[in-house]
Amino acid sequence: MKKNLLEFTNKGIYCKQGDFYIDPWQSVDFAVITHAHSDHARWGSKYYLAQHLSKEILLYRLGAEINLQTIEYNEAVSRNGVKISLHPAGHIIGSAQIRIEYKGEVWVVSGDYKLEDDGVSTPFEIVKCHSFITESTFGMPVYKWKPQVEIFNGVNEWWNKNNKEGKTSLLIGYSLGKAQRLLQNLEHSIAPIFAHGVIANTNDALIKNGINLFPAQRITKETTKEEVKGAMILAPPSAVGTPWMRRFFPYSLGYCSGWMSIRGAKKRRAADRGFVLSDHADWEGLITAIKATEAENIYVTHGYTATFSKYLNENGWNSQEVHTLYGGDESVEEDLAVLEKEINVI
Repeated sequence: MKKNLLEFTNKGIYCKQGDFYIDPWQSVDFAVITHAHSDHARWGSKYYLAQHLSKEILLYRLGAEINLQTIEYNEAVSRNGVKISLHPAGHIIGSAQIRIEYKGEVWVVSGDYKLEDDGVSTPFEIVKCHSFITESTFGMPVYKWKPQVEIFNGVNEWWNKNNKEGKTSLLIGYSLGKAQRLLQNLEHSIAPIFAHGVIANTNDALIKNGINLFPAQRITKETTKEEVKGAMILAPPSAVGTPWMRRFFPYSLGYCSGWMSIRGAKKRRAADRGFVLSDHADWEGLITAIKATEAENIYVTHGYTATFSKYLNENGWNSQEVHTLYGGDESVEEDLAVLEKEINVI
């Protein structure tokens, strides 16, 4: 019986022939990383391979001492006869799909992805393959995103209204990915933009990597509420309800997440406004991507795995659920982990 090129083990997705893991959740000798979110890039492995735009953020998050090699999109390396190449996933800056080829068999591990060009991440690239490993964070028909230009029109209208009323706008979004997307698409003529220390340090790492980001002023202990009156402050989910946030009152709180499409999510997160903005593919995006790969076998990971895999099997694909330790959209726990490193700057 022919064995699969990739196996699902207790350490992560493993290629036996190449002797490497993709996004392992335990320490391994050789880790290929799809992107720098902490559920996919974990500390402790001996050697890391990732996309070049992830270099500085991985060094910042995992430590400058890690043994890291980075390559460009569509550049290939070989390991024990297995060809490994990285292709744009469109999820965040530096996110990649991992293409694995051996003796004519091709697998693609998508990591997290979205199809819409967000203006800051390298847009998603279709990669043909025999087997495709997909996320399903929003793998239910209820999840259908509007074009981001509509979402940002709403964000800017909300900010402009707050500005005229003398309120500060506090906008919550994940520190790596969402924050940079917000920064690049906000209307900068309304008022200055400030950033929580976690986001400011993340931006600094990305800028060091050559990413051209609009400037945002760092919030420090000395920043007063008068300085930010009418302005926009970008902050991570971990800041909600903290003394750090309360010092800027009066403010209006906005929250950006795909989960804002669920009734009650805005209330649970104490937001005045919820904006449905996700860095993951919606239901139609997932199906569009899977069709485009022309893959025969689909492996469904983190998210609505049962629902999405059932749909795929009923519509002509050979699909199965795969249980992993990857998270979902905007992990508060991940923000808290990063926050521990930033306690002295906020």
